[in-house]
Amino acid sequence: LQLETAAGAAIRFFDNAIGVNVPRSRFLPVKATSDLLLVQSDLYTLVDGFVARNKARTNTTNPAIELGPEFKKVASFLSRFKSIPSIVELDSLKVSGDVSFGSGVVLKGKVSVKANSGTKLAIPDNAVVENKDINGPEDL
Repeated sequence: LQLETAAGAAIRFFDNAIGVNVPRSRFLPVKATSDLLLVQSDLYTLVDGFVARNKARTNTTNPAIELGPEFKKVASFLSRFKSIPSIVELDSLKVSGDVSFGSGVVLKGKVSVKANSGTKLAIPDNAVVENKDINGPEDL
């Protein structure tokens, strides 16, 4: 049974109910495609049937991920990635417009990718993008 903020008030209606404080590191809700990107990436690994943070990540917080409306629906999100990029060394990512990612892409530091209206922007296979603002193919 999972109770969140509004539903948490209902706990008083259960006999002998207790609450458990679960740290964010052990609770990975997927409410948006930006959350889906995190859990599908190499930021987390599966160890003995449990999801664990990748030990290669030195930053204790998750990267800030902001995806534009083109990524909002799961089907649209999935169609824009040949494979989920490596984000172990990513601090923040902002993507807007008609952007797609090739396979083997690595994102590091602070990355912003924007396709201008009416244009498509494809991050090529095996690209390593580090601390970069990409506004067109010339920026790759």
